[in-house]
Amino acid sequence: MTQQPFFSIVIPTYNRPQQLALCLQSLARQDYPRFEVIVVDDGSEVLLSELVLSFRDQLDITLLTQDNAGPAAARNTGAAQAKGRFFAFTDDDCQPDANWLKNLAAAFKKNPNNAIGGKTINQLPKNIYSTASQLLIDYLYSYYNSERNQARFLTTNNLALPAKLFHAINGFDTHFPLAAAEDRDFCHRWLNNGYRMIYNFKIVVYHEHHLTLFSFWRQQFNYGKGAFLFHRAKRSDSTKEPKSFYWHLIRYPFSKANLFKASILVILMMVSQVAITAGYFWEAVNK
Repeated sequence: MTQQPFFSIVIPTYNRPQQLALCLQSLARQDYPRFEVIVVDDGSEVLLSELVLSFRDQLDITLLTQDNAGPAAARNTGAAQAKGRFFAFTDDDCQPDANWLKNLAAAFKKNPNNAIGGKTINQLPKNIYSTASQLLIDYLYSYYNSERNQARFLTTNNLALPAKLFHAINGFDTHFPLAAAEDRDFCHRWLNNGYRMIYNFKIVVYHEHHLTLFSFWRQQFNYGKGAFLFHRAKRSDSTKEPKSFYWHLIRYPFSKANLFKASILVILMMVSQVAITAGYFWEAVNK
């Protein structure tokens, strides 16, 4: 039997030890023989060494620390120390399925030189703001990845790729200090270098990100700030999405929920677009 490839799982974390513990517990349940876990503490105010040490009997795990610089920089810090043939990125508030690495290995056997992203499932379906946040990503996936073998956008909480190609494009751009548009920028540069991306819905992580109305607004506002940085870097090939993009965005919740819930989600979709626009112009004025 062909030996399974060695994976390096890189997890940036900031002030979320409880979520990180759940993430590491899910990795300890991986049905896969060869991988390491690299946790990068992005300047947290709480010590993580004891938490990480508690998993040393279950995982080949390393804790790296850096001054707070954002998830893009933290992923690069982890990748610089990683030994795997493939890098697998997830977030501290995510819990990969037990077959996550096994399914990634099967996908890379067929497509060893591509970036592969999977499906993210909201773990908090009763939280309407968390639901709306994930629904926005689901819509973007349906829009940009309608041809799964020619994907155009993958998020970094469920992304894997060959280490050599990650280094070839110099990793993530650290000019993106927030969890906002650094994944969009990376995907753009990956494709522009002639590499391919694939979306595989069998590769699953569960996302447990509790949001309130305020934190939902702040998340979307930050996405707008990231969008400005993305456009300022001249990464975008077009100025605006067609009007149909926004029309289908508003209609999308009705295909995923009952009338009452979908109506609330539509309102939150519109709130998100206002917040993104506000963040974009706030960043433009302050840069």
